[in-house]
Amino acid sequence: MPGSRSGGSAAKPRKPPRAREEKSAARRDAILAAALDEFAASGFAATRIDDVARRAGVAKGTIYLYFRDKEALFQELVRSALSPIVAVLEHPPAGEVTPRGLLGVLVQTFVREIYGTRRKDVIRLVLSEGPRFPGVAEFYYREVVGRALPAVRELLRRAVEPGNSAGEALVRYPQLIVAPALVAVIWEALFGRFEPLDAEGLMHAHCELLLGALERREP
Repeated sequence: MPGSRSGGSAAKPRKPPRAREEKSAARRDAILAAALDEFAASGFAATRIDDVARRAGVAKGTIYLYFRDKEALFQELVRSALSPIVAVLEHPPAGEVTPRGLLGVLVQTFVREIYGTRRKDVIRLVLSEGPRFPGVAEFYYREVVGRALPAVRELLRRAVEPGNSAGEALVRYPQLIVAPALVAVIWEALFGRFEPLDAEGLMHAHCELLLGALERREP
């Protein structure tokens, strides 16, 4: 018949670009989730790309389409999990900041966005693997700690009254706020199955001690 095509089959319709992008993003997320499972179970050194691929349900070569090597995969795990939280600290809303309000927001953010999610496993991995793999610790410092501490320090400067010695100490050492969060992560990993820890209660108790020092009238 005129216009008919013989000896061949109709061309398979190509997926629209948006569908391809969504499929690629979903595959990348699956790889990152599988990587977190493997790193958490085996540690950085023992984790193999083959195991991540098997858990993600993809070919080993597919992982290399997204990540150069195992270290790059771990780095992206850190970046994708924690950088959005740091970005919130770096761009806080304008307006008055009080010590009580600031500490309350920091506690709620940690409990909701980190401790209540698998992000805490990323922190635990860095704590356990960082001493043996300096590159892991350096990357975490650059992407998370080195950005978060100055951001919290600036918020504290806005919140505390000039001349308050306790406030000045807190501005100098914002690690004082972070300390119970790290304790909670470590405790949950080591002892949580024996004695669950109320991380939110711990952090609120710690903040009350800090606020007591901040609000105490100096002679």
